[in-house]
Amino acid sequence: MTTTPPTAPPHHPPHTGAATRRTAVARLLPGLALAAAATAVLLAGSRLLAPVTGGALSPLVLALVAGAVVGSVLGRLVGNGGTAALVGARIAPGTEWTARTVLRAGVVLLGLQLAIPDVLALGWRGIAVVVVTVAGTFAAILALGRLLKVPHRTTLLVATGFSICGAAAVSAMTSVLERDPRSGPGAPARLRDDVAAALALVTVYGTVAIVALPLLAGALGLTDHQAGLWIGASVQEVAQVVAAAGTVSAAALATATVTKLARVVLLAPIVAGTGAVLARRSTRGAAEAGRGTGSRAAPVPGFVLGFLAAVLVRSTGVLPEAVTDAATQVTTVLFVAAMFALGMGVDVPRLARTARRPLLLGALGAVAVTGIGLAAVLLLAP
Repeated sequence: MTTTPPTAPPHHPPHTGAATRRTAVARLLPGLALAAAATAVLLAGSRLLAPVTGGALSPLVLALVAGAVVGSVLGRLVGNGGTAALVGARIAPGTEWTARTVLRAGVVLLGLQLAIPDVLALGWRGIAVVVVTVAGTFAAILALGRLLKVPHRTTLLVATGFSICGAAAVSAMTSVLERDPRSGPGAPARLRDDVAAALALVTVYGTVAIVALPLLAGALGLTDHQAGLWIGASVQEVAQVVAAAGTVSAAALATATVTKLARVVLLAPIVAGTGAVLARRSTRGAAEAGRGTGSRAAPVPGFVLGFLAAVLVRSTGVLPEAVTDAATQVTTVLFVAAMFALGMGVDVPRLARTARRPLLLGALGAVAVTGIGLAAVLLLAP
């Protein structure tokens, strides 16, 4: 009787999956190392500048500017080929990953700074002031952008930054716009320019508000509570809110800080709503073109759900203060790294050529947010 020798199992190279993962990580390391080193330098520089700027200059904006400078210099060198071109190709995967993934992680951790009971302590009148100001400003800037023929992405980023929470809100909306399948070729580079324009406007007009709003609050005879509500509902960055309200009184500062946090809570519905609209328009456009719907991203991005989950965790009160303080510091680090990476792709000459209309949009947006906020305070919190 003959026997059939056993068949040898198919040969697979050992640890193929692990090797692939190691290769992927190795591709990211040069860009990650650059972003990490830049973040350390920028945070140290921001602390040194704080006494001069009064803490009003966001390290995120500083990071974007530094990234744009480094990116412009590197881009000029890369154009000449040689070693610089090789260096640029090596760092690109890591910086692109930082601009995308690290940015979303920062938005999620931002939720740990918000506790719903603190927001509810404002009362229905204070919450109404926040909702009216955010919704009114967002709608007004979108309308002004259409009137001035500012690109839609720029308008959307400016509207989000001015109505909610400055650089952090711009960052969150950036992650949604990256998912827009209608953007077309070259969209990532243009989006970085739009982000740079929006952040510059937040910085410029937020700095003006630090000086103007306390003076106007005194001239209008607002109470400390009203002044705190107005500043918290109208000024873009958290640091700018603290700088402005702190010049009024401690009571105004306390009210302004909580009001500002209430605005940040509205980041989730604004971003999720925008994502839903973009997804619906994309599906409708594909259907009209006869391409079918195909696969599409979920209308509510995962990082927004993560943000909401973080808010709920913070609201339970189970996290020690040391943990929330550490999360705040980590959030800043992540945002600085992401902003530097985004800045690496900013086309500075193009931004300078196209900045006039966005600059006007920012001026009108600043008038809109302060005017709507004041009207809401006078009508709803007399």
